[in-house]
Amino acid sequence: MKLTSRAIHRDLGYFYVGLILSFALSGIMMNHRDSWHPEKYTLNITEIQKQLPKEDSITENYVKNYVNTELGIKDKVKKHFVRKGKLKIIAENHEVEIELSSGKGEIIAFTKTPLISQMMTLHKNTSNWWIYYSDIFGLSLVIIAITGIIMIPKGRLSFKERGWKLALAGIVFPILFLIIFA
Repeated sequence: MKLTSRAIHRDLGYFYVGLILSFALSGIMMNHRDSWHPEKYTLNITEIQKQLPKEDSITENYVKNYVNTELGIKDKVKKHFVRKGKLKIIAENHEVEIELSSGKGEIIAFTKTPLISQMMTLHKNTSNWWIYYSDIFGLSLVIIAITGIIMIPKGRLSFKERGWKLALAGIVFPILFLIIFA
C-alpha cells in the first residue's frame, strides 16, 4: 500500500469520523448552552415555599442538609450560590431556586439527554488519558488539514491556485472576530 497524502487524509478521516462529528455537534450545542440545556431535559417543576436563614448562614453544610432533609432531594449537591436575592442550588438531577426574602421558589427535576449528554461529556472531559487521546486527535486534525492542502498538487483546484485564498479567508475571519468582539 502506497502512503500518499490522499491515503493518510482518507484513513485518518475514517478513523476519526465519529469523534469529529461528536465534537462538532457537541461544540454547536455548547455554544448555545445559555439559551437551552441540551445535556438535560426537564421532567418536573415543583413550586415551593420554604423559609431560609440569612444569607451569611447559608453554608455548604447547611445546603447539603437542607437539600436532603427539607427538600427530600437525594442527589449530590454540585454547587450553590446566592445571587440577586435568590439561593440557587445545583444538584446532579435537580436545580433549586428560592427567593431569600419570600421563601418562594421552585425545584426543577431533570434527566440527562441520551447520546447528547455523553457527547458533551467527551467535549468537556479533562481526565488524563482523555487529554492525551484528544492531543493525538488534535495532531491528527493538523495532519488531515495539511494532507487536504497537498492532496491536489496541480490545476485550477490546487492549493497554489485556489486553496490559499479560501485558507486565508478561513484564517482572517476568526482573527477579525477576535479583534472586533474580544
